[in-house]
Amino acid sequence: MEIAARCPPELKLRDQGKYPLKAIARGILPDAVIDRPKGYFPMPALKYVRGEFLEFMRAILDSDACRSAGWYERAYVDGLLAAPDMHLTRIHGSKLWHCALELWLQRNVDPVASEA
Repeated sequence: MEIAARCPPELKLRDQGKYPLKAIARGILPDAVIDRPKGYFPMPALKYVRGEFLEFMRAILDSDACRSAGWYERAYVDGLLAAPDMHLTRIHGSKLWHCALELWLQRNVDPVASEA
């Protein structure tokens, strides 16, 4: 992740995106796999965030570490948490999944803040 973040945008976006990954894979994977159209992995669990996982996401997004970091627009996150089934992406996945990055941020970018 850190190496990818340091790559200049013109390298990452070259040839319609994912250039470094595709260049590394050439000769290892068939070109048909590397050059196939972009897709997604539909999973029923992605559509609705409920139960224990919703409470897990709520704890992360309501944490002092998340609030003090200020990465998210609070009113928007509060709306997602209040009615997660009402906020779906264009492929009908829960928009709360977009906020799952917060857990990674707390564990890897500012782990001290998440322990406070």
